[in-house]
Amino acid sequence: MSEGQGRVTLWGIEVFLAAAEEGAISAAARRLGVSPSAVSQQLASLEAALGAVLLDRGARPMGMTPAGRMFRGHAQTILNAEAEARADLAMADLSGLTTLRLGMIEDFDAEVTPRLLDGLSGALKGCRFLLETGASHRLLEQLESRALDIVVAADSADHGAEAGWREVHPLLAEPFVAIRPEAAPREGLPFIQYTSRHLMGRQIAAHLARHGQRLATRFELDSYNAILAMVAAGAGWTILTPLALHHASRFRDAVTVEPLPVEPLNRSLSLSARAGVLRDIPAQVAERLKAQVQDQVVAPALREWPWMAPALRVL
Repeated sequence: MSEGQGRVTLWGIEVFLAAAEEGAISAAARRLGVSPSAVSQQLASLEAALGAVLLDRGARPMGMTPAGRMFRGHAQTILNAEAEARADLAMADLSGLTTLRLGMIEDFDAEVTPRLLDGLSGALKGCRFLLETGASHRLLEQLESRALDIVVAADSADHGAEAGWREVHPLLAEPFVAIRPEAAPREGLPFIQYTSRHLMGRQIAAHLARHGQRLATRFELDSYNAILAMVAAGAGWTILTPLALHHASRFRDAVTVEPLPVEPLNRSLSLSARAGVLRDIPAQVAERLKAQVQDQVVAPALREWPWMAPALRVL
C-alpha cells in the first residue's frame, strides 16, 4: 500500500473537485499541473478511504455518482476551511501565505502585473505565485471553481456579486475612446473591431448598435498590439480603452486619441475573491494594485489626455 492510501487528504479532495468540475482525468491533470496517473491514484486512494465510488469513469464526460454528489458539498467546505485557516495564519501581513493563484486580464500584463508580483514577493517571502492571464469571463469562472484564489477582471452583470459567492474590490473606471492614425481623419477609414468573443468587444458592439452605428468591419482582432499597429499604419480606426493604450504603448505616438463619436461608454475593473475565504488578503492586494494603477496608468494618461477625467479614475 502506498503512503497515504486509506486516508482522506486535502490534496485528494482538491483532485476530486477538479476531476468532477472538468469531467475528465486528463483535463483535471492539466488544471492541477500533474500527470493523469497521479490524478487517478489520488482518486482511487480517496474512494478507498471513503469506501465509496465518487466518479463514474465510464461516462463521457465523466460524472459524479450519487455518493460523489453528496461528498462534493463536504469537500468544498473542507477546502474553504483550509484556505481560511491559511489566511488566519498569514497574520494580516500575508507573511504566512504559501501559495497565491492570481488571475489577471491581459490589459495589465505589460507592466502592472510584473510590478505587483515583484512587490508581493517582498511581502510574501515564502509564497509561491501562480499567474494566469485570460479573458475576464474565463478568469471569473476559474475563481468560482476554485482554480484561482484572486482575480482581476472587467465587471460584468453575468458575474455580479449579488449571488454572494464572491467579494468584490473596485479598482478602476475608464472610458472607451476612439483611436485613429495620427495623420489621417477617422472619416473614410474602416473600423477595426476588438473581438466580440470577449466581453469588451461585445460591450463596444452593443453600444454602437444602440446609437444606430452599424459599422462594416473587415478586421476583428483579439490583440491590442495588432489593432493599434494597424491603426498606426493607417489601416483603420478603432475603439479601445486607456488600458489598451498603456498595454501597447509603443504605438501611442503614431495615433490620435479622441472621445467617442457617440455617447460616452465606460467600464470598470475589480479584484474578486471567494467571499469569506482569504479574510483581508484580497483587500490588501487591491490597495497595492490601486496605487500601482494610479501611478502607472491613470496619472500618465491624464497628463496626456486631460479630457478623460473624471471618467478615468481609481475607485
